[in-house]
Amino acid sequence: MTTTEEVTVVQPARGRRWPWINLVLLIATLFSTIFVGAFLGARGLFGPYLPPLLSGFMFAATLLLILGVHELGHYFVARYHGVDSSLPYFIPFPIGIGTLGAFIRMRSTVQNRRVLFDVGVAGPLAGLAIALPLFVVGLALAAQQRHPPLYGNGLLMDALVFGVERLRGFPADYHLTIHPVAFAAYIGLFITALNLLPAGQLDGGHLAYGALGRRSFILAVIIVFALATIGLRLNQLNWLIWAGFIAFTGLRHPPTLDQSTGLDGPRWLVMAASIILLILLFATNPLPVFR
Repeated sequence: MTTTEEVTVVQPARGRRWPWINLVLLIATLFSTIFVGAFLGARGLFGPYLPPLLSGFMFAATLLLILGVHELGHYFVARYHGVDSSLPYFIPFPIGIGTLGAFIRMRSTVQNRRVLFDVGVAGPLAGLAIALPLFVVGLALAAQQRHPPLYGNGLLMDALVFGVERLRGFPADYHLTIHPVAFAAYIGLFITALNLLPAGQLDGGHLAYGALGRRSFILAVIIVFALATIGLRLNQLNWLIWAGFIAFTGLRHPPTLDQSTGLDGPRWLVMAASIILLILLFATNPLPVFR
């Protein structure tokens, strides 16, 4: 499960063509996420109340909406700043969550670190604005049942689950079941946290380079080491894969044209808010129902 932003330093394209590849990949990802959502529904993850195909549609629509808005946030801010960018490319994958995420290509070099920061932060903030209310809606639609908590240990997600359970008057030993909308939104929130990690080509890597310039390489090394440590301590292969993926795609961020223009006061405030969001959304053991 990956969601990365690729920065390619090439000349802007001279002409615009109909984005057939983007459309075909979107349709393929729609089918793959419906398939996974229906499969999970048939296996009983979403309880006995929803038909598997309906579960698949609800899961796919929620997840692709969050991923799509995330990438369009990057796209529109990039275009606003005059950075030649592609429309989102979705990556279908018929197992796991049905997709490996989505990305845009920046086909021209970014002017300066402030522009890079703006493009990098736009995606997580746009996706978060969709994922949070959909997560709450999914929790409101979920049934109650006597079982251990099913969601992971993200601080914000746990607080929302606890709050909805108390508002709905659940007995102490009853908890929310998994609902396809809440499940997809939870994945969207967790993907936002992963993307905010300040390393390499991730959104957080763009933010770190905007704030620190070439010194962001040191932070990227620390993040990869921390992810590998989490994987070894918790005996979870997925964190080792993430550490390897970030290292493989490059710890040094591609340079901007102007290296001297750092962040101003408002952008430093947004940077601080992004760090807080990372802390609130990150979960070392997401979705323990699968453990």
